[in-house]
Order: sequence, then structure tokens, then C-alpha cells
Amino acid sequence: MGKMLNDFGLFGCAVLVLFLLLLHHEDQHCFAEVPENNKVNESQIGRKCDLFEGSWVYDETYPLYDTSNCPFINTEFDCQKNGRPDNQYLKYRWKPKGCALPRFNGQDLLRRFKGKKILFVGDSLSFNQWQSLRCMLHAAVPNTNYTLSSKGALSTFLLPEYEVSVMFSRDKFLVDLIKTKQGMVLNLDSIGNGNSWKGYDMLIFNTWHWWLHKGRNQPWDYIESGGKILKDMDRLAAFREGLTTWSRWVDSNVDANKTRVFFQGISPVHYNGKEWDDKNSANCRGQTQPVSGSTYPGGSPPAATVVNEVLTKMSYPVTLLDITLLSQLRKDGHPSLYGIDGKKGNDCSHWCLAGVPDTWNELFYAILVTK
Repeated sequence: MGKMLNDFGLFGCAVLVLFLLLLHHEDQHCFAEVPENNKVNESQIGRKCDLFEGSWVYDETYPLYDTSNCPFINTEFDCQKNGRPDNQYLKYRWKPKGCALPRFNGQDLLRRFKGKKILFVGDSLSFNQWQSLRCMLHAAVPNTNYTLSSKGALSTFLLPEYEVSVMFSRDKFLVDLIKTKQGMVLNLDSIGNGNSWKGYDMLIFNTWHWWLHKGRNQPWDYIESGGKILKDMDRLAAFREGLTTWSRWVDSNVDANKTRVFFQGISPVHYNGKEWDDKNSANCRGQTQPVSGSTYPGGSPPAATVVNEVLTKMSYPVTLLDITLLSQLRKDGHPSLYGIDGKKGNDCSHWCLAGVPDTWNELFYAILVTK
């Protein structure tokens, strides 16, 4: 009898050890490297996986790069250099629910896109993501030569060894902002810059941040809609109309066999603590941890619904980089007082680098290597 109990005890211990190993393997699987053959199949990520549902987990291996070693990061995003006293916000990794998210591999991305041109088009949130990707690629190949150049609204980051160009074109609305005798007119029905978006292997668009600006921060004096000149209109309706014009341009001008198109999605702001059930916080100032869990109390912003509705109606298969929820959970990720304006401003719109935009690029990479 004693021998049986002893054998059972040994068996139980073995089962427990195996169970713990499986748990460890599962957690590591969500942190998987891309294999040497550069192939990641559906089973590695999950057949019914939504990369954009999940939660943030603390991870000492983050961030993916040290901003002090990124030679071209802009001051407004370098929160540590600007004196931010905490650094836990750098240590969070996005963990999709039930998914295996491949670890970002900059060398692999550069090999895949050798000889290719990638263009980000949009506002300062697009610039935020472009800056992040430059730092991530530089960290992957720190000894590789690169060139930086700017011409008008176009900025180019070129890695000659890989013949890869990662560019950014500043375009706040995607539709035209035209100077007239009467003032600046936002034309919701025309895209004059479209020709400069042609000929790229990949396009990543965004817009929304500037559509709500009023007063001195509003860059236009009038809106043109359907041939009518208006002093103002419902901003969400204007956004829908402008985005629909952009969608028609993509449908008519982009060949899906030659160019892949992404839309960045809506990057949230954190100017109201009630949105994350914190009545004592007016905004993102002093926030040092993400919202826990996988839901945001404030719900999805109406602009995100507009984006989904417009993309659904398109004939071109645009890939939505649905960053909204995962970014809503990161009330701690903004520059706040540690941006370009220092103590004169409180930036709860843009993001510190290293930080949340790195995750946008991790998800961008995950989509590229799995589909």
C-alpha cells in the first residue's frame, strides 16, 4: 500500500511538472521568434485569432530598443530624455487573447522587403509610428549605413544595403486643404496629392487627429462639401465624407497585385479620467500603468466606427491596423509634461518612444509575416 501511495505521489509530481512546463511553453509561444525559413503559419498565431483583442503584460525584456541609441528620434517623443521620472511604461508587452504574436524581427522584415518602398501618409500620429519603425529597424541592424532626406512634405529613411525605403508624407486630412483668396478651404471631395502616393509597394494611411481642432488650432477657414462652401459642419460627418473620398481614390488608383494598403485606425487621447473610471484624474498626467484587463470603460470612439464602415464598403481589400482598443488601455503611454512643450503643455495625444507605437509596428509585422 505504501509503495502504491509513493508511486502515485511520484506520478502526481510528474504531472504537475509537465503542466507547469506546458504553461511556460504557451507563454513563450506568444513571444515566438520568426523561424529561419521566414514562414509563420496560421496555427502559430491562431486560426480564429484577433490580434487586436488582449491585454498588456509586464515584460522585463522590453523595450525593443534604447532611445539613446536611436540617432534620429524627435524630441517630442523622447520622454526619458525630456526627464520623465518613471520607466515602467516601457516594460509592457501586448498579449493578444489566445494568440501567438511573433517577436519583431527587423532583419527579417528588411529581407522580405528588399528593394521595396514603404510610405506612411498622414498626420503626426503617422509620424509617431514612422519614427518608431525607424528606431526598431536601426536597432535590428545598428551597423548598417542609412540615409535621411527630406523634400517638401516627404521624408525618406533609406537602408542602402537592403534597398529598403521607409518614407513619411505629412498629410493631415488626406483630402485637399487649399489656399484661396477667402482663406484656407478643406475640400472633402478632392485629393490633389494622390499622384505622389503611386508607385509604392506598401501604403499606410491615417487621419483623424486634426478633424476636431477648433479656434486657433483649426487649420482651415471653410469646408467645401458637394460644391458648397460652408463655415462649419458636423466634424464626424465631415470626416466620413473625406474618408469616403480617400476610399474611392484607393479603389480607383491602387492595384492590389502590386501595392498593399493599411489604414492605421484611430489613435485615442486621454484627456478625461472618467473614461477609464478614474474620477480623480483629469487627464494622462501622472499615469504610470495601463488600464488593467481587456476592455476600456469609455467604449470605442465614434470615429473608429466610421473607419470600419468606410473600409467595409471598399472594393480594395485595405487592412485595418486596429490600434484603438490596445492604445486606449495605455493611458500611461503619452508624453504628458515630457513632450516638446515641457511644463507649458500636457500632451495626451501623441506617444512616448519607445512605447505604444512600437506595438503598432509589432502588429503590422505580425500581419505581414502571416498573411
